[in-house]
Amino acid sequence: MKQTSLVLLLLLSATFAGAQSTESDKQTAPRKPVAAKSTAAADAELELKERRARARSLLISLSSDARTFHDQTLRARSLARIADALWQVDAEQGRLLFRKAWEAAEVADLESDKKLQEEIRQQKTRTGGGYAINLPPNVRREVLRLAARHDRALGEEFLKKLKAQNIEAANSATTANQTPGQLSEALNQRLALAIELLSAGELERALQFAEPALAVVSRQSLDFLSYLREKNPIEADRRFAALLAISSSNPQSDANTVSLLSSYIFTPHMFVTFTGTNTSTSQGSSTITPAAVAPELRGAFFQTAAAILLRPLPPPGQDQTSSGIDGKYLVMKRVLPFFEQSAPPEMVESLQSHLNALNAMVTEGARRQDEEWLTKGVKAGKPAAEREQAVLDRIDRARTSAERDSLYVQLAFMALGKREMRARDFVSKVEDSELRKQAQAYIDPSLAIHFVQKKLSDQALELVRKGELTQLQKAWVLTKCGEIIAKTDQQKALELVDEAATAALRIEVSDPSLPRALIAVANALKVIDAERVWDATFDAVKAANSAEGFSGEDGEMVLKFQSKGQSSVHNRSIAEFNLEGIFKDLAALDYDRAVELARGFQAEGPRAVATIAIARAVLEPKTKR
Repeated sequence: MKQTSLVLLLLLSATFAGAQSTESDKQTAPRKPVAAKSTAAADAELELKERRARARSLLISLSSDARTFHDQTLRARSLARIADALWQVDAEQGRLLFRKAWEAAEVADLESDKKLQEEIRQQKTRTGGGYAINLPPNVRREVLRLAARHDRALGEEFLKKLKAQNIEAANSATTANQTPGQLSEALNQRLALAIELLSAGELERALQFAEPALAVVSRQSLDFLSYLREKNPIEADRRFAALLAISSSNPQSDANTVSLLSSYIFTPHMFVTFTGTNTSTSQGSSTITPAAVAPELRGAFFQTAAAILLRPLPPPGQDQTSSGIDGKYLVMKRVLPFFEQSAPPEMVESLQSHLNALNAMVTEGARRQDEEWLTKGVKAGKPAAEREQAVLDRIDRARTSAERDSLYVQLAFMALGKREMRARDFVSKVEDSELRKQAQAYIDPSLAIHFVQKKLSDQALELVRKGELTQLQKAWVLTKCGEIIAKTDQQKALELVDEAATAALRIEVSDPSLPRALIAVANALKVIDAERVWDATFDAVKAANSAEGFSGEDGEMVLKFQSKGQSSVHNRSIAEFNLEGIFKDLAALDYDRAVELARGFQAEGPRAVATIAIARAVLEPKTKR
C-alpha cells in the first residue's frame, strides 16, 4: 500500500512539474517572428515617409523653377499639377500654387485666342470662307478643374475671376431663356467643370458647381443632367422635374425650350432647335437611347410641353420667341410623335389641331423642311444601303469630275462611319490627286485607330503595310498590335515593336513626333519585355533633347480633311505618346533611377512633366493610381 502511494505521489509530482515547465516555456518563449514582422513594418513605414518627404522636396524645388518658365501655358500647367500633387501633404502651399497657376493661365489663354483668330483669318482667306482648326487647350479650365477637386471655395474664386474679366457675367434664368440653348460664358464654364468632375466620379462636388446653371434650360444643362442620370437617376430626375416646373411658369419659355427639354427623356445628348426654318443640331453620342423615366415624370413633361406649345400666338410683329412661328411649327412636327406614343389622347388631339392651324400660317420653306432633321433621333433613318445607292445614282448623273469626286468622298465617309475597308475603294476613285491624297490620309488612320480599339491586329497591320499612314501613326499601330498579341506570340510582338522603333527612326530628328513614337515603343516594352524599358526610355529622352517643341504631353493624332464642300477635324488623345504614364511606372520600379532619367531632359516642359509624374507615384495612394 505504501508502495502504491509512493508511485502515485511521484506521478503527480511529475505531472505538476511538467505543467509548470509548460507554463514557464509559454512565458519565456521567444517572440522573434512577431518582433521581426513589427520591425519590418516600421522600417517600411519609415522608408515610405522618407520617400514622400523627398518627393515633396522634389515638387517644391520644381515649383520654384516653374514660376520662371517663359511659356505661360507650361507655367500654368506645371504649377497647377504640382499643387494638385502636393495637396494631400501641404494644402496651404497647394492653394498658393493654384493662384499662381491661374495668373499664368489667364495670360496663356489670351495668347492662344489671338493665335487662333489669326489662323482662322488666314484659312478663310485661302479657302474663301471655310476653315478646319485644332482648338488650343483651355488652360484656365484645366487649372479650375484641378483646384475645384480639392477646394470648392477656391474653385468659386476662379469662377468669379472669369466674370470679372468681362468674358460674360452670369445671367439670370429669365435672361438666359430668351435664347434657349445658349448659356453665358460663366455658366458654360461652370457646367463644363461640373461634367469633368462628374466623369471623375466626384458627383457631390460636380453638383455643387452645376447648381446655379441647372435652373436654365440649355443644351449644356440638359446634357449635364443626362450624364448625371447615368450615375444617379433619382437625383437627375428630381432636378429635371424642377426644371420642368421653372419652364412651365416662365413666360420666356417657347417651342425651343420644349425641344431641348424633350432631349432628356427621348434623345439624351442630342439636341435640335429651330430659328425660323434654320436648324441647329448637336449630338454627343453615336447612339441614342431614350431614358427609362417613371411614367409620372414623362407625364409631367407632356403637361409642361403642351402648356408651352398651346400658348396663344403673339400679335403680328410682336413675336420675340427664339423660334418664331416657323420654328414653332417645326418643333411641334418633331415632338408630336413623342406625344402620340404615350400622352393622353385629348392632349395629342389639341396639339394636332394647333399644328394644323399653324400650317396655314407658316412659310413654304417650313412646310418643305427636310424630313431628316425633323425625325433625327425620333424615327429610324433611312437604311445605309438606301442612302449609299442614292449617292451612287447622283454620281451617274454628275456632269463634272469635281462633282463626282465630291460624291465619292461622301461615300468614303459613309463607309468610314461603318468602319468598312470599302472607304478606301471609294477614295481611290477620286480623280483629283490632291483631294485623293488628303482623303486617304484621313480615312486610313481613322480605320487603323478603330481596328486597334477593337483589337483587330490583322486589319490594323494591313493598313500599316499599304495605307497612307505617317511614320508616327505606323509606330503607334505597330506597338499596339504588339501588345495585343503579346500573350499568344511574344516573339512576334517583339518583332512588331522593333519594327515600330525602325519606323520612329525614319522621323526627322528635330520633329517632336520622334520622341513621341519612342515613348510609345517604351510603353509597349513595359508590357512585352520589361528589361528593355529603361534603355528605350533613355532613347526617348535623347530624342526629346533634339526635338524643338516637344512638351512631353498633349500626345494626340490630329486627322484633318478639308475641301470646298466638307471639313472635318478629328483629335484623338494618345496616352502612349506622353511621359506621365511611363515615368510613373519607372518610379515604382526604381525611384532614384527615374529621377536621374528625368533630369536628362534639357527642356523645361518634358522635365516638369516627368518630375511631377515621379512625385505622384510616391505621394498618391496606390488605389487612386
